[in-house]
Amino acid sequence: MTETSAELDEPGTDASPGVGVGRASALWILIAGVLGLAAAMALTIEKIELLIDPSYVPTCSINPVISCGSVMSTPQAAVFGFPNSLIGVVAFTLTLVTGVLAVAGVRLPRWYWIGFAVGTLAGAVMVHWLIFESLYRIGALCPYCMVVWSVTIPLLVVVGSIALRPLHANAVAATIYQWRWSIVALWFTSLVLLILVRFWEYWSTLL
Repeated sequence: MTETSAELDEPGTDASPGVGVGRASALWILIAGVLGLAAAMALTIEKIELLIDPSYVPTCSINPVISCGSVMSTPQAAVFGFPNSLIGVVAFTLTLVTGVLAVAGVRLPRWYWIGFAVGTLAGAVMVHWLIFESLYRIGALCPYCMVVWSVTIPLLVVVGSIALRPLHANAVAATIYQWRWSIVALWFTSLVLLILVRFWEYWSTLL
C-alpha cells in the first residue's frame, strides 16, 4: 500500500530545516499523547486515593482479573521507587506537546525525532515487561495500563518511521515499513490471545 506525499515526513532544507511530518502521523502522535496522559493521570489519582485510604477500591477494579488495585499494590508498579504512572505523565506530556507541534506544522530536527524514538522504544520495552508481569506474576490486568499499552506500540511505529526515514531506501527497511501496520495488527492479536489464554478459566465462567 503506497502513501501520498502528504502522509510522509520530508527532509529539511536550508530554507526550512527540520523534518516535516505527514498529517496522519502528526494526528496519531497527538491522539497518543492525549490518551496516554489521561490514563497516566487517572492511575496517579487512583494511587493517591489508595495512599490516603488503604481501603479505597479504585474505580478500575471491576472483577478479579480487571483490577488495577491488585496491580498498583505490587512492587512492579513502582519500579524506580515511585509510581510508574509518574513516568507516564512526563512521557505522554512530551508526546502531547510533540503532537501539537507536529500538527501545527513545526519542523523539528531529526535528532529530536531520533531521541523521541529511542525514548519510545524504552517505553515499549518497559510496557512489555509490565505485560509479562501482569499476566504471569501478578495475575491481574489494569485497564488504564492497557490504554498505555495500546497507544505505545503504534506510537513506536509512527515515531520510528519518522526518525528512520533515511533508511527506507534499504530493501529490508522498506519491506518492514510497508508491512508495519500488518505487524502491529499481528502484535495486538498476539497480546489478545495471550490474555485470553492466561485468564481463560475466568473468562469461561462468563460465557
